[in-house]
Amino acid sequence: MDVAIVGAAGSCGRQLAGQLLDRHVLGPTSRLQLVGHRGGHSEHELWGLRIDLEDAFVDDAPSIEIVLDPEAIHADVVVMLAGATVSTDPLAPIDRAALGRINRAVFLECADAIAARGGRPPVVIVQSNPVELGVQIFAERFGRHRVLGGGAWSDTLRFRAELADEFGVRRPQIRAPMLGQHGDHAVPCWSQVRVMGRGQDEIRARIASLRGDRSLVGFPAEIAAHKLAMLELVRSGRIEEALAAVQALPPDLRATVKPYFTHFTAGRTTEMATAHAVADLVACMALGEERVFPAQVMLEGEWLELEGAIAVPVLLSVDGWADVHPLELAEDEVAALRSATEAVRAANAALA
Repeated sequence: MDVAIVGAAGSCGRQLAGQLLDRHVLGPTSRLQLVGHRGGHSEHELWGLRIDLEDAFVDDAPSIEIVLDPEAIHADVVVMLAGATVSTDPLAPIDRAALGRINRAVFLECADAIAARGGRPPVVIVQSNPVELGVQIFAERFGRHRVLGGGAWSDTLRFRAELADEFGVRRPQIRAPMLGQHGDHAVPCWSQVRVMGRGQDEIRARIASLRGDRSLVGFPAEIAAHKLAMLELVRSGRIEEALAAVQALPPDLRATVKPYFTHFTAGRTTEMATAHAVADLVACMALGEERVFPAQVMLEGEWLELEGAIAVPVLLSVDGWADVHPLELAEDEVAALRSATEAVRAANAALA
């Protein structure tokens, strides 16, 4: 399998390249394309990155190429990691609308360039934000079953990690999807929590203790409020206090607020966790497996009559996603998923 990483010079792109090679996802007969902009800092960094990767993984590394024009991308899987991100300076203003406008142009440029070459379209994994906007744009050109967003798998891994901490087990022993939007309209599916070796009565009792009387109706407002409170502490230099405040939250809020703490304190975005999630998706396809993942996809009413780009559980294989894997969700989860779909639709329309 040949893979192209668009935005390979960025922090997440570099991490993804390293993780794919370290996991031996791509063998010596494969090709890894490191895609960046011609001229300037991005191009310079790609040459050094290629040498570093070859030095580290030369024993069984794939062919590593540098691509400086999107028209030259030739891969079975294209990972979209290019684009602007929110500043890591906690004192800088956060303008998500401006971010969306910038990255919309990046999505369009890359999607149009790849589509113009013709032939069989690649499978595209979008991890740049807004993930749902990127999924919509690429799906319009390559077909919706060949495009998915990795944000929901990142969110799910975080949710499972927080639950594992609560139950005193390792993350692989937890099943718990996070659906909806990769953002404030994320939908933690408490009804689907399963813990290996634990009975459902014990799980339900523990969940009731963790959630209290909270429902998903107010979850987006909770996320926004706790992000703001955390950011105010970081801005005033009270880093340990900010982390303690996040750690005191219920696991669904920790899973959604903690990445922002990382973003504003580590000096860069959540590069390792982001790359790890995308590497899981690429590995599934490279190995020819079929596995259910939460992912942002373009729906046409397949499940719950949802229309548009939103995260749902889908069956992933080498050719993209095939079917939605329906779940029996609780009423507040269904309502939250519908609200998330409407929020995404409105946000994408505002950027059109």
